[in-house]
Parts: sequence; C-alpha cells; structure tokens
Amino acid sequence: MHLQFLDFAVVAIFFVVIFSVAFYYSKKAGKDRNNFFLSGRNMPWYIAGTAMVATTFAADTPLAVTELVAKNGIAGNWLWWNMAIGGMLTVFFFAKLWRRSGIMTDVELVEFRYSGRAASLLRGFRALYLGLFMNAIVMGWVHKAMEKIFRITIPGIDPLTLVVVSAIIVAIYASASGLLGTARTDSIQFVFAITGCIILAIIILQLPQIGGKISLKEKLSPQVLSFVPEIGKVSVSNISGGVLALSTGAFFAFIGLQWWSSWYPGSDPGGGGYIAQRMMSAKDEKHSLFATLWFTIAHYTIRPWPWIIVALAALVLLPRAKNVDVLKSENPVLFQKVVTAYQQRDNGSFDIAVYDKQFKDFYEKYENTVDPGSMYPKLMMRYLPSGLLGLLIAVFLAAYMSTIASQLNWGTSYLINDFYKRFIKKDASEKHYVLASRIGIILMIVFSLIVTRLFLTTISGAWEFIINASAGMGAVLILRWFWWRINAWSEISAMIAPLIIYPIARWGFGMQSPITLYPIVLGTTVVWLLVTFLTKPTDKKTLQKFYKKVHPGGFGWKRVSVELPEVKSDSKFGLSFINWVSGVVLVYSFLFATGKLIFGEFFLGVIYLIVAGIATFIIYKNLQKQNEFI
Repeated sequence: MHLQFLDFAVVAIFFVVIFSVAFYYSKKAGKDRNNFFLSGRNMPWYIAGTAMVATTFAADTPLAVTELVAKNGIAGNWLWWNMAIGGMLTVFFFAKLWRRSGIMTDVELVEFRYSGRAASLLRGFRALYLGLFMNAIVMGWVHKAMEKIFRITIPGIDPLTLVVVSAIIVAIYASASGLLGTARTDSIQFVFAITGCIILAIIILQLPQIGGKISLKEKLSPQVLSFVPEIGKVSVSNISGGVLALSTGAFFAFIGLQWWSSWYPGSDPGGGGYIAQRMMSAKDEKHSLFATLWFTIAHYTIRPWPWIIVALAALVLLPRAKNVDVLKSENPVLFQKVVTAYQQRDNGSFDIAVYDKQFKDFYEKYENTVDPGSMYPKLMMRYLPSGLLGLLIAVFLAAYMSTIASQLNWGTSYLINDFYKRFIKKDASEKHYVLASRIGIILMIVFSLIVTRLFLTTISGAWEFIINASAGMGAVLILRWFWWRINAWSEISAMIAPLIIYPIARWGFGMQSPITLYPIVLGTTVVWLLVTFLTKPTDKKTLQKFYKKVHPGGFGWKRVSVELPEVKSDSKFGLSFINWVSGVVLVYSFLFATGKLIFGEFFLGVIYLIVAGIATFIIYKNLQKQNEFI
C-alpha cells in the first residue's frame, strides 16, 4: 500500500501541533541558559518523566525490539531489560542529589566535585567527547533507523534526503524552543507514539491470519514466548523461533556487570546525560525522584508490549528463513542476485518494481532474515488502512523527533556551558550564549548527518562499541557521590583504560561481547583504584563546598563530615536500599504481569500483580518515612 492524501494530511497535522507548542515557548526559552537548557528548573515530575521516556523511544526502538524477538523470542529483550536495575538505583540514590547540586549539566559536576587542572581538563574533554563525538554516534543510529523506515514506507524517494529534511525540521524547532518547549513536545509525542503503537498491535491481532492473541500464542512455539532466557547454553542468534540462550558467563555479564559498569545513553550509572538534565530541570528534589521513578516504570513496563505483539505477529505473517545459509541453499543463483540488489539499495541504483514476483518474494525473505527489524514497518504498509498508515508514519516521526531534539539540546548544553563558556568566552551575556546554543544545534545536526552518511555502518556495532568503550567507568560515576577520595584522575583513568583493554580483549584474545566486559571491568577497576591512591585527593575546600551543597551522607564522607557537624545529611541508605530492591521487583513483576494477562494466563498474571503491589506498598511506606511525597 502507498501513502494516500489522508495519510499526508495526518502527518501535516502532527507537524502543525508540534511546531505550535515549540514556538509558543520559544520567546521564554530565549531569555537565558537556565530556560534554554533546564526549562527554568520548574518542570513537574510528569512532564520531566514523560520527556525522559519519549527521548528513549527513538525511531529505532520498535525495530530493535522486533529484531530481538525475531532472533531470540521475547526473552531477547533481556539485552536491555537488565538496565532496569541501574535505573532504579538512579531513582532512589541519585535523583535528589542531581537536583540538589544546582548545576546546569552533569559535565559541570566535574569541576564542582573535583579540583585542579585535571578537573578543568576532564570537564573540557567530556564536553567534546560526549557532547559532540558520542552524541553524533547516538543520533547517527537514530538517523539510520529513520532512513530504513522511509525506504520501506515512502519508496521512490531517496530515504537519506527525507532524513535530512526531517533532521533540519527538528533542529529548527529545537533551536527555537530549547528544553522548555522540547520537553512539552516530547510529552505530546510520547502519548501520540505509544497510542499509535497500541492501535497497530490491536489491528494486527485482529487479522484473520492471526485470529487474536490466544490464536497467535498457539501459532508460535513455547520457546518464542518464554519471558526468561535459557541459562547455561550458548546463544545461536541467527536461528529464528528460539528462546534467548546465554552461557552462564554471558548472563552474569548482563545482570552483574553491564547495568552498573557501562555508560549508555539513557542508562548512565548514577543517572547522567539527558536523564540528569531532566532531573535537574524538575521543580524540586521530590519532583526529580518521582520523574525518574515514572520514567523507569514506563520505559520498561508500558512501552515494550505493543512492539513485542507486532514482532510476534511478524513471525507468522512475513516470510523468513532460519538463517542465510538455508536461504542460499534454496536457490543459489537467485540468492546471489538478491544479495547484489540488496547491497545496491543505498546508492539509488536499485528499483524492486522492475523485477518479477519470484525475485520480489525471495528478496523479501532475504531482507527479513538479515534485517528482521524491517518487518515492523512492513506490517504497517501491508495492513493499515489510509489515515491510520499516516498516523503510524507520524508515530515514527514523533519518536525520531523527540529523541533527536533532546540529543541536540543535551549535547549543545555541554558544548556551550562546559566548553565555549568555560574556556573560550567566559563573560558574555545570557542572550549571547542562547544565540550560540541555537547556532550550535544547527551545526550539530549537520555533523551528525555527516557521521551517519560517511562513517556509521551498523547500529549494533555502535551499541557494542559504546558499551565496551565505557565498561568499568560506571563505578567511578557512582562512587564520586559517596566517597570523598575519588578525584579527577580517577575518572580520567576510568575513561582511558577501557579504550585500551577493549581492543586487546576483542582482537588480541578473540573475546566476544558481553564476555569482553569481564576483563574490561576488572582491568579498568584496578587502573582507576591505583591512580586514585597514587594521586593527590581533591582540594579540601572543594570537598567541603560539595558536601555542604549536596550533603550526600554515608561513611564514605566521614573524613569531611566530621569537620562539618552543622551539615545534617537526610540520606537514609537502609530505606533507599530497600526501595531500590523493591523497585526492581516492581518493574519486573509488572512487566511479566502485563505479558501474562495479554496472553490469557490470568493466574500467573494476578500473582505477578500481587508481587508488584507488595513492592509498591513497601516503597510507599518507606517514602513516607523519608518525607518524599509531593
């Protein structure tokens, strides 16, 4: 099916709404950096939290979940579900601290927490490394995903051209409204996007070929529907229809290491990046905590199931071989022609319309095998009526725009606040910095498109690089809040060490991810601990200033706190620890309860709901004791 006038009308209405909201806030956002980057520090928890969810709901997310389910069943999602453990740690240990710090970016924390030239060097380096380089990689894979969606949904027009146009539109409204408008449009876009995904899931389930959720369950093997991976087996990820199988070492790498040791956008240890930006933009500490709690629950329990249902239906509705070798054995000659055509997609020299039906069918089977994520937009094109198809196109645009707008605002906050203002032009007016920020957003979107076009080849390769290149530094990002002895050199060495150890483990010893996490985390930890004790501690005045402002508490600050008896820490680590464990139980119980109820397993669904209710009650009573209710 091709897009009709009604579909374009729906997309046009979506753009009108988003631009109206963005430009409504543009004047206020232009007053100063506080409004442009932190929404005036007056954001209610439900806006801040929903904006976090919208940012992590990128154009690539439904495609990535579809690919995980196609390769490894529902359990394949544990490759990102494991990060909920770190998310809940942020909720109960770090959300209040970020808001209490009063800083503008998480990179600014470097010179607030550390002292000396090393702190200045680290702040400038992190501003460029994260704000420009890593940010461009993240935006690059979102561009790539949107390019794939355009290729399927709007054939006949160069998909990269459509991505460039969309990116420029995002840059215009992001530069106009700052976070003040971006957070509001993010919230609208999330509600719009998740509603559209639910509608698609309902329509797909009602197709005669599916016959409802119970019938879908009967058409799939039990392994595909398993919620947990098989531990102790080696995964064969290219076999369709199997449950995720992990060696014991791989399982503990995910559950025991990745969630706290690696920096990853939206799942930073200690809550950095755009998550920290939203926490610091909240009205107060309580709003910061509740915003992050809502984000973590919505991110892991509300978003996935509409995508999982569509992914499961795709296994029934769309042709796909078990693996490429099986497909090649079916017709070697046609296979080679299809492979050649598939490689020509990106240079504009391939038009599938000129081929016969046999070629088209074989091509689709090949594409679904090597790129199962593409099955999600294919189902949209095949089964949605006019109007609803436009709605789902707008859904992907909403997901794309919310992520790119947030990445632009967050990355530019580093470049302007932590590099340009700190090292180049220190005493300009606030309006000058806002203007520089708006120009910076435009330049950054251009840079990210160049990276996408010339350097980024695979999304999964970018994921693997980011997780491994930051493994081990998470401990420093967490402990810098709770141990006075951590200094700037600790963080610098923790950033450099994985960049050296990863290529040695990967290519020197032939290790594969996630097993590479073991030597990287161990080696990095040894390096930063040695560096910490071999270098001078942070200046005493800097430590005291930090403790007075943030008063994190805990035995790790006793050397400082004994000299500041007037500073009363309100941290109750026992209750916070119980809340953390209860929060993790709440997320996984509610996640499983939703899935069980969807597939008609009401007894188990109710059991999981009861467990989630008990965890919620424990959190509620503990927050009452901590006086954390709004």
